[in-house]
Amino acid sequence: MQNDNFLYIKVNNSNLGINMNEKIILGLPKGSLNNVKRGNTHQLFVDAGYEVKGYEPGDESYEIEILNDDSIVAFLTRPQSTPVELNRGMVDIAIVGEDWVKEESVLRDTNTIKLGDLDYGKTRLIVAVPKDSPYENLSDFFRANKDRKTPILCFTEYPNLTRKFFMENEAYQEIYGDAVPFVQVRGLTHGDNEMVQVINSDGATEVYIAKGADLIVDNTQTGSSLRKAGLKEIETILHSSAGLYASEKISDEKLEKAKMIYQQLLGAITAKKYFDVKFNIANNKIEDVSNYLIENKLCADEPTITPGSDFSQINVLIPKSKFPEMVDAIKGFDATSIIRNDLKQLVN
Repeated sequence: MQNDNFLYIKVNNSNLGINMNEKIILGLPKGSLNNVKRGNTHQLFVDAGYEVKGYEPGDESYEIEILNDDSIVAFLTRPQSTPVELNRGMVDIAIVGEDWVKEESVLRDTNTIKLGDLDYGKTRLIVAVPKDSPYENLSDFFRANKDRKTPILCFTEYPNLTRKFFMENEAYQEIYGDAVPFVQVRGLTHGDNEMVQVINSDGATEVYIAKGADLIVDNTQTGSSLRKAGLKEIETILHSSAGLYASEKISDEKLEKAKMIYQQLLGAITAKKYFDVKFNIANNKIEDVSNYLIENKLCADEPTITPGSDFSQINVLIPKSKFPEMVDAIKGFDATSIIRNDLKQLVN
């Protein structure tokens, strides 16, 4: 049973109506952005203070619960379809890579609101060819293949960005002018230049070279998987990372809530860059050690001092990259009982 404003869920043989107009609908990414080695969005929400059930990496459910915030209704979303759902107001906010947002906006104007970057899921969208190919860039490739009798085949999950990038290439324009590459997404086709064909791959893109494709457009973090597949990069189309995005259809009230969620997530991400360090120091050295840490930028803020009769405890936030230098420095001031803790959240 359902209407436009209510979602009805059957629980213990009774129907509970949830007024979706009062809830903020959150899209949580399925796939690599919830992978322990790449992003682990589940852990990000946990570190940000949310109790999440049904979204553990590798065991995601389409029924996700935010147990300690009943104003949020969460759904699992595929990266490829998330921008579509945002643009149509099917979700209010979602975490998705910028590459997919740009793929959706190539052929139509979209007003998706970027609430902020989340500093993970970093990737590059690249053009790759077999490693023994003589081409150093895409222009070399097009010029070398301009007289061939068979179509150039490119497989990708990003047909819109690929077509745009090809058409902006200097050599493509020299050879084909304004002709639009032939694009096929399953049974749908578009474009009049059948000598350059861009075909949707639906994943595992790198294997298409072994099957006879001339080149691919794919995302990569380090390029290691491409090299293992016997490929080399010849162009970078764009750099991308995960962000929190909002639908242009979101209400002002929900947008304020969305901004609060972003700040919570950002606090968890920022915290990963610091250690929480405590140590004891003789009272007559407090000023010297404090000034040294501040002047040498070995702490995020001014040290917090808990005074004692002869010794005091100093508490500082240290950028992880500077922790070894900081420890060596405070030992020079005869610091003792140095304790290092991980931070879960740092909200400025």
